[in-house]
Amino acid sequence: MSATAETSPAPSAAVITEPLPDLQLQLLIQLLDEDPRAGLPMTLTHPGGLLHGDAIGHEQWKAEWARSLRQVEGEGANLLAEFPETVDQGVRELRAEEDAAGAVRLPRWIHLRDVTLVSGAMTPVSLPLWRGRLSDVSGWALGRPQ
Repeated sequence: MSATAETSPAPSAAVITEPLPDLQLQLLIQLLDEDPRAGLPMTLTHPGGLLHGDAIGHEQWKAEWARSLRQVEGEGANLLAEFPETVDQGVRELRAEEDAAGAVRLPRWIHLRDVTLVSGAMTPVSLPLWRGRLSDVSGWALGRPQ
């Protein structure tokens, strides 16, 4: 009678997965980030419904965010006006070491201006600015619905 050793699989490391953004959309957003005045009419589908507006670069979104909050009275508005730049500064500091390794970074966020959100039977909602994760965009088209 032969003895057989029972083998169990080695413990595996946890794998974190998240949806991947569309590479073409990421590259398009990267182009918009290169020209702070650029805007491109787009329609997006995402978990909340259908969005359409002008896709803009991150720097333009920050400038418009700050401009809209500076029109509001109170110290809190001034603090919030600087919030995106404060966050960017922190991210730049954290990434300084990683970037030394030559990592290529594609955008992870998309920014829209003059947005209309259409969700089910709800009345469409208009927003001056919108920011969303590119990985949440399930479809996109150039232009706005007619």
